[in-house]
Amino acid sequence: MKIGIVGGGIMGISLAYSLIKQGAEVEIFEASPTLGGLAGPIYLDDGTAVDRFYHAILSSDSYLSDLCKELGISDQLRYNETKMGFYYQGDIHPMNNVLEFFRFPPLGWIDRFRLGLTVLYAQFVKDWKKLESISVEDWLVRLSGRKTFTHIWKPMLKAKFDGDFANTPATYIWSRLVRMKSTRGGASQKEEAGHLIGGYIALLDAMADRIRAAGGKIHLSTPVQEIVIEDGAARGLRIGDEVHSFDAVVSTLQVPVFQRLIPGADAQYHDFLKQGEYLGIICPLLILNRPLSGYWTLNITDDRVPFTGIIETTSYIDTQYSGGHHLIYLPKYTAPGSDWQKRSDEEIREIWLSNLEKMFPDFSRASVRYFLVHRERYVEPLHGLNETDEIPTVETPVKNLFLATTAQIYPALTNGESVARHAEQAAQTVLAKRQPVTASKPVDAPMQVATPA
Repeated sequence: MKIGIVGGGIMGISLAYSLIKQGAEVEIFEASPTLGGLAGPIYLDDGTAVDRFYHAILSSDSYLSDLCKELGISDQLRYNETKMGFYYQGDIHPMNNVLEFFRFPPLGWIDRFRLGLTVLYAQFVKDWKKLESISVEDWLVRLSGRKTFTHIWKPMLKAKFDGDFANTPATYIWSRLVRMKSTRGGASQKEEAGHLIGGYIALLDAMADRIRAAGGKIHLSTPVQEIVIEDGAARGLRIGDEVHSFDAVVSTLQVPVFQRLIPGADAQYHDFLKQGEYLGIICPLLILNRPLSGYWTLNITDDRVPFTGIIETTSYIDTQYSGGHHLIYLPKYTAPGSDWQKRSDEEIREIWLSNLEKMFPDFSRASVRYFLVHRERYVEPLHGLNETDEIPTVETPVKNLFLATTAQIYPALTNGESVARHAEQAAQTVLAKRQPVTASKPVDAPMQVATPA
């Protein structure tokens, strides 16, 4: 079975790895010159590879842990204690133990108790489908109280959703509370996070090596112009002026990009796919010659600060593994059509650095080694109230065309663990659902293809 895979991100590589273990023949086509997509690396001037966006591997990420063992790279996993805090009204407040929790100034002791109860209650919710019809605001106000919602949850939700979270179901915050709790282990309940030496590219390269060793092919800098559909079935991929034939095709791209690649699919499926929306992101990577805050995650509950939070990954990654650099990610999530995506890199740099100078009196621009602005239009799929019926399935209405994408990961968070796990499940669907199709043309004959809209 010869399978063409569109996209060489962590979804595409994980999918291909799962397929070759089942004896399939795979060929991956990636538009960029490097593997990984959102999980891919950038290379600094000194040759250091660092993750382009921030990632963490938690001790509870059992699938990734087992995958690293299987690939022989588990010795490259490192876990360390981390710290979390809140930036509130000009001050940083640590939130790492019960004592710090009960000192948090914006809340009275009853509010703090209800906030803690919210985190605890989330761990006992097993039937998440009951939360789909409840707005995140209603659920949090009911559990935490209006004051806690106003001072803590509301500013964080506004920052995450670029202002408007009215249609967001309670599943959004439930899944985050469950994952947040999973970072704490042992009697001390200290928070821990992990990483692979060299970043996610170490995992991607290990899988890519296995894929090639099994006869699979990986093409970089090779964008796909069209997924060719003929007589209701996927026939292959148009690359430049050539069509490469496959028994099945799997797209691992975001839904809007996938939709543009299938002009031969029927109009009803196109209309269905157009319903999906995504948050975008502007995420500068600030590289310093010294630490900034010492916190892994600094949640910002101040509307005056444009970025969503501060993620300092070298608070748990030893700088010997990051070329001696201190890595700080400063994400700003953007709603569809947001004007923030139109701002220039230089404008973003000035706004972000000016805010850091206000937040950290000791911060100096002289400590900045790099300020690298990264953007993506489709980062996190948006799921509204009672919209699970609008999530596309892996098996599409087109014979032998499959879709494995992050929009299908719900209500779990989109991260390395959930993506790799979903890719394996999608691989099983591809192998089980592929249908024999009688070729209407010889494999080596040129095919007539539609021009994409």
